Amino acid sequence: MRKINLCLTAAAVMLGAVPFAANAEDEIVYGTMNIPYNDFYAAEFGESPNAYEVDAFSSATTSKWSKNGEGELFEGTYNQPNEDGTGSILGVTYPVAVSRADLDAMGDENYGFTAVEAVPEAYKKVTFSDGKANFSAVQDSSPEVAEGASVKLSTETPWGDYLIDVENSPELGAIYGALLRTSDGGTYAMRHEENIWRGELAWSSGIKTSEPHGNALSYENFTSLMGATISEVVFITSNGYTTIPTETYVPVKFAYEAAVETASCGSGETPMTLGGFPEDYAKVYSVNGEGFTVSDTSVGYSNALPGAYKLSISDANGKYADASADFILSTDAVPAVYADGKLVKAEGASDEELANYIKNISSVSVNGTAYSASGKRGVKIIAQDGTVDFSAAVRGANVFDGSGNYEIKVTASGYSNDLEFAVKNDAPTTTEVPETTQTSKETTVKTTTVKTTAKGKTTTGKPDDSPKTGVAGAAIPMALMGLAAAGAFVSRKRNG
Repeated sequence: MRKINLCLTAAAVMLGAVPFAANAEDEIVYGTMNIPYNDFYAAEFGESPNAYEVDAFSSATTSKWSKNGEGELFEGTYNQPNEDGTGSILGVTYPVAVSRADLDAMGDENYGFTAVEAVPEAYKKVTFSDGKANFSAVQDSSPEVAEGASVKLSTETPWGDYLIDVENSPELGAIYGALLRTSDGGTYAMRHEENIWRGELAWSSGIKTSEPHGNALSYENFTSLMGATISEVVFITSNGYTTIPTETYVPVKFAYEAAVETASCGSGETPMTLGGFPEDYAKVYSVNGEGFTVSDTSVGYSNALPGAYKLSISDANGKYADASADFILSTDAVPAVYADGKLVKAEGASDEELANYIKNISSVSVNGTAYSASGKRGVKIIAQDGTVDFSAAVRGANVFDGSGNYEIKVTASGYSNDLEFAVKNDAPTTTEVPETTQTSKETTVKTTTVKTTAKGKTTTGKPDDSPKTGVAGAAIPMALMGLAAAGAFVSRKRNG
């Protein structure tokens, strides 16, 4: 009797792991399939009035599209290379549930089905009829609502017309898809690289039609997003849905002209031209500085320092996106010179003028190589207090080569003349090698002479000591990351 009970227990366990089937053909099997974007998103549109076909994404880059391994940019996608090194992201590799009969009927056209041993936490149901596979919406028994997260929408981005950042987002892991749902029932599907990038979502609605890498932006299906209110941002992961509730209005963008002419700093007025604004755009002007007044035709200013400024134009009614125009107020004077390892006030310059000059530094050239002072790839060679950082590095490589001989040129927005100076070694470094019986060694320290030139003005000084450069560290090879096996999609307990 004990033996029979053990057998019954084992059978019960097996029935819990594999769905009961009247026959083998009705058996449900689990695995992953390479699902094209259009098939992946078709059921996610639901009853959306703006449902559309989602195409593969063709990339003009030579590598990013292929980064689909574990932990990489577009983990979980699958792709197709071209002969020139570019490629297309075709869709995603996602868990599925399908009957044995339907899987057999699909034959070799089974979307690369790879079986997994356990029931995935989230998956799409697949049915096959009339020679076509149909994919359900994601089956998720416990979708997550991220109540503490918030949505930040920007209308200024190089990657399209709009960009969404989710602040205080929960840990998502690999993102297989993303949806924007609007209060009027619309749904908008996002593709990797063009729309999905490290948790950010960007898209074009037809104003900006290409991005910096040369990829054309598919905007036709996103034009109706302008003027809509996003009610949910939904991420699709291996765990299923993570939804961020929001009430985010998408202001209407338009092609416009806005320009402010360069003028001399101090006090005065400079012409402004505007064009392309809708008739019902209620303009509100502002400039990022003090002492500015703006009309529809000019920008006036009083006691303005040299530098780069931005005119911002907003719609008082909130319907339209902001517009802007950058402009320069300039001077021929350079209020800084180099001495003892840093930029200091030139004769007759004030502390305020020196600080303003350093704030407006746009690039620094060292021995003919220019380095941007701001932006994503900027490097801070000159600190806020004017100190030259001789240990500055870019991507692990030192800006200064350690020779002690440097020709440096500083360019600042609003300053017509560059500041140029030389850091020179006048004597080589020599070291006396001690005898083996000595406990210390004597070193002759090199002396550095500095020459500073600011467009016709030359000053000479001697710094307290030689500039020091960092020592480049040894490169540590990164461990190769293996591709995630299809069996990695297994059932796991959801946190929180």
